[in-house]
Amino acid sequence: MQHSKMAQPIIKDGWLTAVTSISLTVPPQIGDEIRLPFSAAMKLTQTHQHALAVEQLRLERTRREAIGENEPMMIDMSYRPRLDDLRPITSTNEGLLAPDATAVRTSPASSFAGRQGYRAEHLGAFVVPLPDTSAIAADVLPVPGNSDARLNYEHFSIVMSKSRRLALFTGVNIDGSASVSVSRGGDPWAFDGRIPETAQAGDELYANNDFDRGHLVRREDPNWGPTAGVANRDTFHFTNCAPQLSAFNQRTWLSLEDYILSNTRRVGERATVFTGPVFRQNDPVYRGVAIPLAYWKVVAFVHDDGRPSASAYLIDHDVDLTEQSLLFGAFKTYQRSVAGIEGLTDLNFGELRQFDGFSNEEAATGEVVRRLIFGPEDILV
Repeated sequence: MQHSKMAQPIIKDGWLTAVTSISLTVPPQIGDEIRLPFSAAMKLTQTHQHALAVEQLRLERTRREAIGENEPMMIDMSYRPRLDDLRPITSTNEGLLAPDATAVRTSPASSFAGRQGYRAEHLGAFVVPLPDTSAIAADVLPVPGNSDARLNYEHFSIVMSKSRRLALFTGVNIDGSASVSVSRGGDPWAFDGRIPETAQAGDELYANNDFDRGHLVRREDPNWGPTAGVANRDTFHFTNCAPQLSAFNQRTWLSLEDYILSNTRRVGERATVFTGPVFRQNDPVYRGVAIPLAYWKVVAFVHDDGRPSASAYLIDHDVDLTEQSLLFGAFKTYQRSVAGIEGLTDLNFGELRQFDGFSNEEAATGEVVRRLIFGPEDILV
């Protein structure tokens, strides 16, 4: 063990000077003691997140202030906390509280007045209606006052599953030429007051685990035109939320849409995107919710040369899911046919499959077509 023998480092320029003035050449060993100013000791301990030591230092500071003692205290650098030494953090800072410790808001039905939602005519003559749900009508959650069960938001719409408490699918209109950058801000997730809270999987599903509150309609997609701020807030509803691991949500799935929309030439930079989960009978149940292990996406747009185009994608993974652990296997992303997505979801995209080369290839050959995607160069449109 070698370090300087100075009894008291002098702080000339804050904590950094205090650290460098110790001049450690090797880490302190058990039993070694180093004298640091109290403020430096606090910072050192907090840096290493020794919760019990932080609390002890605070108590010591209170004692010293009470008796007017300002001399530096001794820090036991041999301290190595075990689990029993730690205690829960208590804080009045809402930013540090668990999600279930803060009030979750509900957007009243009246707050959605005037929302047109998804528009089938967004791509002009290439009319793309929402997929038909007749085959799964029994699982479509009714929406009071709306015969087609659509929950309309700004530039997008959602149809909910009655049995799964998650979206059956979402549909969003994108206009890149009118895109507006909107800060994510501190918008909390909210229940949609047009349907019962019990019909929506809320924060109880996402607290204290590795699940993200994954946007099905990407936050940025509907943020265009003068109502971009309204659209941004609308995306933060549990109806637009699905349980996804952070790596799945942030890197793989979201970047897929970036690849498609950034690497294609589109009329007026407009596109229509449908997204949803694949519901399977053997999906694992976690906290009362059956967790989808696969998600799909269907994208429609018009090429600059006037060709209407549709393409479909699937991301899937294996999982061992229990209340104690979340062990996911590798994600695999495929380009699939629109017809293939119909087969997985029992949705009907109507004539859209005619504008998808993968669907037409399958119809001609009778063989399933799928393409593993590693990057944008693997996508065919």
